[in-house]
Amino acid sequence: MKKEVLRMERVTYLEQGNVKLKNFNMALYEGEIMGLVPMNNLGLDALLQLLQKNLPLYYGYVYYRNHMVNCWGKPKQEWNRISIIRNESILADDMTVADNIFVLRPGFKKWLIQKKVLHRQLAPFLEEIGMDISADAYVSELTHFEKVVVELLKAVVAGHYLVVLYDISTFVSDRERIWLYEVIRYYAAKGISFLYITAHYEETKQLCGRTAMFTNGRIIKYLYPENASSDERYLCRRGGFDKKLREKMKRHTKEGTAFALEALYTPQIQGLSFIVAGGECLVLQDLDNRIWEEFVEALTGEKKPEGGKMLVEGKELPFRYDRRIAVIQEFPAKRMLLPYMSYLDNLCFTLDHRLPGLWRSRRMRESIYRECEAIQEPGLYQGGVDRLTQRQKYDLVYGRILLQNPKVVFCIQPFHGAEMPLRIHICELLEKLLDKGIAVVILAVNLADSLALADRLIKVKDGMNYLECSREEFEGLPDHVPWKSF
Repeated sequence: MKKEVLRMERVTYLEQGNVKLKNFNMALYEGEIMGLVPMNNLGLDALLQLLQKNLPLYYGYVYYRNHMVNCWGKPKQEWNRISIIRNESILADDMTVADNIFVLRPGFKKWLIQKKVLHRQLAPFLEEIGMDISADAYVSELTHFEKVVVELLKAVVAGHYLVVLYDISTFVSDRERIWLYEVIRYYAAKGISFLYITAHYEETKQLCGRTAMFTNGRIIKYLYPENASSDERYLCRRGGFDKKLREKMKRHTKEGTAFALEALYTPQIQGLSFIVAGGECLVLQDLDNRIWEEFVEALTGEKKPEGGKMLVEGKELPFRYDRRIAVIQEFPAKRMLLPYMSYLDNLCFTLDHRLPGLWRSRRMRESIYRECEAIQEPGLYQGGVDRLTQRQKYDLVYGRILLQNPKVVFCIQPFHGAEMPLRIHICELLEKLLDKGIAVVILAVNLADSLALADRLIKVKDGMNYLECSREEFEGLPDHVPWKSF
């Protein structure tokens, strides 16, 4: 007989009067690996909060390990022993692996910390999953994948019976993800339950026994691997997303060589080379998830590379900041907007090379303001950017790049953390860049969504070119890659 680990029964939850979850029902069983695919993110943050902390409910009941931990009439405001692992690590960077796992866990009461004892306690946990991580290593020195493993071990040691993995595949490589799946299955066999949250059903099919489709604060359907054919027919109808993507995915006219990189060398990059044409979308996939930081630092001149050449339209360009090259950071709505500047100033931030007198001429800025007002909703350009929606922030970032008019744009994980409707909109924004003849290079760890626009794919392994394939050859990619059939 199955044992329940978690049950949420008719849960209705409000934040500042807004309904986030309504009559929400979900159950997870001991040792189960269940997938959750959010069609939009409405209510998802509220669900994650309620899993960890028993916040006041408008109605409903929450049971964890056969105990009622939350009730609409008597909220306990206590924390549940449930871990959530996501891109933002909860580990203390300036402490060692052993300290994070043992010393920082609830209930640790020793006054003197004996390193040898901690090492001896940690060794069996690492051995049983076949991981080689030093107990004395500082968390700041670990890779993304190693941090995920340490957080998982921390949850196991702390006695957590439910672990939530949120969008893990966007920051661990394909090889690491396959290894992580084996670790998850190992702990699931020992009775720990997992909730695997991802934007793509193709991923959950590899790992999960069932997958819940989540939208507008409710689970609307469960999909099972044994019903693959009927599930795929259902997914083809999901909100028209597939149809919208197909409409956006036209082939682009390529206009000469926009950018070329020849034999780039840094401590992690060992001779990376590629060429991209104007209006072409190239996806670079790092199979090891370790080179993109050094790659961007070299492009922008933050750190001088050990060797290599970069050419824009056939002319060599020094490794330094240049407006002919643009970089759209990961999570651009957070990282690329200046909250103390107005919308219009944020929009014009990289435009002064085209209009040298921009910041001295009030008339010039007012002219841009009037033109923007004519094509956008009234009042949008007045005031700061904090009041904007997530979609409007993305419009602002990509609008700035369009005004900058670079020859090539490097996009770091452009779809990371975005809900499905926003992913479609990001595709539309990237299409605008391609339509203007701008080369787009997507720097990816996994291929989710990126193939929807790609004309070519280059896989990078050990810091060098490993495999290149054209759009016609995408058919040979693994079945779990989303949109590969397009």
